[in-house]
Amino acid sequence: MVNNVGRVAGKVAFVTGGSGDLGAAVVKRLAEEGATVANLDRDKPREAWPFAVTDVITDRVVDITCENDVATTVAAAVADLGTPDILVNAAGILGRPAPSHEATECEFDVVFGVNVKGTWLMTKYVVPHMIAAGQGSIVDFSSIHGLTGGANVPLYHASKGAVRLLAKSDAVTYGPSGIRVNSVHPGSMDTRMSRSSAERSPIGPEAYYRQLVSGNPLTRQGTPREIADAVLYLASDESSFTTGTELVVDGGYTAH
Repeated sequence: MVNNVGRVAGKVAFVTGGSGDLGAAVVKRLAEEGATVANLDRDKPREAWPFAVTDVITDRVVDITCENDVATTVAAAVADLGTPDILVNAAGILGRPAPSHEATECEFDVVFGVNVKGTWLMTKYVVPHMIAAGQGSIVDFSSIHGLTGGANVPLYHASKGAVRLLAKSDAVTYGPSGIRVNSVHPGSMDTRMSRSSAERSPIGPEAYYRQLVSGNPLTRQGTPREIADAVLYLASDESSFTTGTELVVDGGYTAH
């Protein structure tokens, strides 16, 4: 069913990570604004999609770290839905809090496998369809810690820095084909991932949250909907002259 009303009306969007809080918000927001959305994730969503948008969302199970799985899934989604106008690489994992000298090679491979390799593989197999169409918008999920360092989960921070530069490099590469590539950088968000990080913090969750947001000009966490609205802007034609940039949604954390 094609929805002809909305800011991305009639567009086809592929989104990874829809079983997570931020990814799910993006899937719902794009569907609300008229897109037909393929949610690509290794897990089925924990909650049913709202009835108002469920007829324009399809869920597909995929391991984004496996090239063959990505290639097969993207091909099937294109056959069913058509050429994607939008790709949102929202899937990501945090990893175990540990300084670099205590992290393991396996932990490195897992974090970089999902956050960096998964983003690259999805782009690799979606971009040829966008090149053929002569247009497209890709939004890669980085983080404020793709811009700044941090002691809590350095492997995660490093992986998000890699995503930021992959987005910039892809923006330069695919711009002549009419494809825009941008990164979104959430700050502290009210999500399951954030709560898990707080619970595992050596200083305890309450102190962790105080430390996290106390220095923000806006002294609170953000919401998944606020991130989804930022992604919607980058995905839509409203940002038609925006590529290779970072959209930071962090309550002012990086303004200092």
